[in-house]
Formats: sequence, C-alpha cells, structure tokens
Amino acid sequence: MHSYLEFEKPVADIEGKIQELRALAADGEAVNVEDEIDRLKTKSSQTLQELYAKLTPWQKTLVARHPDRPHAVDYIAGLVEDFTPLAGDRKFSEDHAMIAGIGRFRGQSVAVLAQEKGHNTETRLKHNFGMVRPEGYRKAVRIMEMAERFGLPLISFVDTSGAYPGRGAEERGQSEAIARSTDTGLGLGTPSVSIIIGEGGSGGAIA
Repeated sequence: MHSYLEFEKPVADIEGKIQELRALAADGEAVNVEDEIDRLKTKSSQTLQELYAKLTPWQKTLVARHPDRPHAVDYIAGLVEDFTPLAGDRKFSEDHAMIAGIGRFRGQSVAVLAQEKGHNTETRLKHNFGMVRPEGYRKAVRIMEMAERFGLPLISFVDTSGAYPGRGAEERGQSEAIARSTDTGLGLGTPSVSIIIGEGGSGGAIA
C-alpha cells in the first residue's frame, strides 16, 4: 500500500477515486469506467508534478525520508549485473548498514558501496536504519582500495541520516573510521560517482 505525505493528499484523493471505480467495475456495478480512470490517472500525474514543482525545504526533507522511496538494494538490483557482495572489515565484524561489492554496470566492471536503511521493521533493524558503524566505514575503505588496485570505477549510493552515534561505535573509533574513509575517497585515482538516493546527512554520508 502506497504511503502518502500530508502535502500529497490531493493525489491520494484522486488515487482513492480510481480504486473506487475499479472496485465498482469488478462488482459489475459500472459498465465502462476505463475512460474515467484514464482521465483521473492523467489528473493524478499532473497534480503530482505541480506539487513537486514547488516543494518547500521541509517538504523536500520529507520526500528524502519517504518510506516508499527505492532503497540501495533496489538500485543495485536494477542497475548492477552479477553483483557479488563483499562483507566484513577484516578487523572487527560485518556492518549491514554498508553494502559493498563488485559487479558490472553496462558491461563495465565496477565496485559498489551503498548505505541501506531497510524497508520494514526486520530489515531496518538488520541494517541499523542506514547508520554506519566504524566497521562499515573500514569495509568501505577496503573496497575503495581494491577499486584503486584493480582500476575499477566506484559507484556509491548515499542514503543515511548520519553515522551511528552509539557508545560502542565511539569506543571502536567512529571518528577515525569516518576520517580515514573520507581521506581514502578523496585520494582515489579511479573514477568515482556518488548518487544521493534519499538522505545525505552529515559526515557519515560524506565518508
């Protein structure tokens, strides 16, 4: 079921009318509603475009946090062929908030880094709501160094409200891990492209 933001209510109302017409048609209570449904679909699309053409800064923030936005796993599945995930920082553990691996984009071998938030309670807990811990940043450094070594372009998908601020992360060197990740990224000689697919908050996103 689609989730609508408060300012998207006009679109939600139109979509509700479309669903009502489809229900009537399914029950045999409407002879031909396809023309009306097509008209409402066009109106819904136009209304959405008009709303998004004049978003306030706060509304843009809400859109970036929209629960129905595609996530990193969706982009990887749709864009990267033969994706092979690589896990662990070889120092402490695996961080599921940071997805890393290699694959092919339009026939070109690439390295991939992505922050994943999860789409339901179970996966959000698994991926720590996209808040990366030190081991995630160290895994990113490992992948960037591998990309440099083998001449692989790096594609990064950014979607985080920030680095994980918990006590354990601080004890394991969160600040140092972020700084080292940022430094490694700035020193890359191989092509690097970062795409913000949702939130791009704080130094945690930069790293």
